[in-house]
Amino acid sequence: MSRNKYPEETVERILDTAQRLFLEKGYEQTTIQDITDNLGGLTKGAIYHHFKSKEEIIDAVSDRMFFSNNPFEAVRERKDLNGLQKLREAIRLNQSDQERTNLTIQSIPVCKNPRLLMEMINSNRKILTPYYQELLEEGNRDGSIHTKYAKEIAELMPLLTSLWMLPSVFPGSKKDMKHKFLFIGEMLEKMGVPLFDQEILQIVDDFFDQLPETPLKE
Repeated sequence: MSRNKYPEETVERILDTAQRLFLEKGYEQTTIQDITDNLGGLTKGAIYHHFKSKEEIIDAVSDRMFFSNNPFEAVRERKDLNGLQKLREAIRLNQSDQERTNLTIQSIPVCKNPRLLMEMINSNRKILTPYYQELLEEGNRDGSIHTKYAKEIAELMPLLTSLWMLPSVFPGSKKDMKHKFLFIGEMLEKMGVPLFDQEILQIVDDFFDQLPETPLKE
């Protein structure tokens, strides 16, 4: 009765438990039964009432972790940074969240569900694109960025850094994925957004150092 009366509490319990298990055991090693066993009374049916698959759960966990520690909101009102510096700082803050980085790495090989991919694209468009556009336009105003394509880059960035980087969509090795990131940096610089300084390049290196050594394939 109580879990039907307060579905949002049930969802939070599921996500709390799944997040802990994903970080402790790893996504691949965690089963729906593991999550059920750690929920203290909830059944698999209760989980499947809210989430159709384990992929949906990790997607929801990732979203919740982002909003609980949103790097764009953290830099938004800072007066000591210009638009370009805010973009760089948002990236740095995002990557400094080791738990979220860990979960991102775990989710890279498993995003194969077409419906989830469409939800990811739509979510990125609604959430990340406005943040990018706001900071790009701020950079244009303060002179740290010089681009005629703020709107287009804001739409493109979430696609390039998520969908294009997924080996389940575009098969490739760790080396291939890193090369794509370097391409993104060069492309942005030619469009008037010199986002990749030495610190960002080091962040990229550190991120890819954490990825599995074996090629990631379909």
